[in-house]
Amino acid sequence: MSSSNRLSPSSATPHNRQAASLSVEEMYFAYPNGHEVFHSFSLQAQPGEFISLLGPSGCGKTTLLNLLSGFQTPLSGTILINGAPVRPEMPELGYVFQSPQLFPWLSALDNVRFGLRMQAQLGVKAQKDKAMHYLSLVGLASSADKLPYQLSGGMQQRVSLARALALEPALLLMDEPFAALDAITRNNLNEETLRLWSELGQTVLFITHDIDEAIFLADRVVVLGVAPQGIHEEIGIDLPRPRANLHTRKLASFAEYRAALMGTISDVMTTP
Repeated sequence: MSSSNRLSPSSATPHNRQAASLSVEEMYFAYPNGHEVFHSFSLQAQPGEFISLLGPSGCGKTTLLNLLSGFQTPLSGTILINGAPVRPEMPELGYVFQSPQLFPWLSALDNVRFGLRMQAQLGVKAQKDKAMHYLSLVGLASSADKLPYQLSGGMQQRVSLARALALEPALLLMDEPFAALDAITRNNLNEETLRLWSELGQTVLFITHDIDEAIFLADRVVVLGVAPQGIHEEIGIDLPRPRANLHTRKLASFAEYRAALMGTISDVMTTP
């Protein structure tokens, strides 16, 4: 990853946990009904890398994130984060779901604070200060006291992202977090995600069905084949950073990546 993809160390927001490495080796997973999802699946992520996972429905993208987070267990093979076997309670892990999954009776601030409360490692004031810090990072400091029903879909997803970031994960797993949003809001949140990643430096695995989103965000796009094929192809994305919708999506190289990935997805759909 080139240094131009990042803010300088002096301008980055300090955080307590270094970005994580991820290693998946020879993983096999099938559901109890015998449906095979992954066979001899391997994937590596370098600390601080942003990887987009792209593929058709049924290729196992969400199952993969559940395995990487420890919510499900492979039948064989290894999943290591910073060299340690994955488990759901690892402090290195953060997860942003397809829907915001906010507690409707809690304010935006208290939703962000929820994970900090469960950790019980900080006093109440420190929890609130930290929650407000991350709520401010996603641009919602003025909405701290609002309940979820008073927020738009995009604002709710920002709260969900702030809640994950407040735990300062070293590896952030994002499962199509913007899929239900309109195109304008989605593009804006793509930019916001990259800004936060540049400041905070986590390793990110981001699931999407959207080719343009995958290109815009990633250092590398991993295309999954129909289960249990696993990885069909990997494409490195050599676009300058920082990236902006109005500039990056107009680049000739962006269009070339789009055409290449459209061809790859077409190959996936026609591969027996």
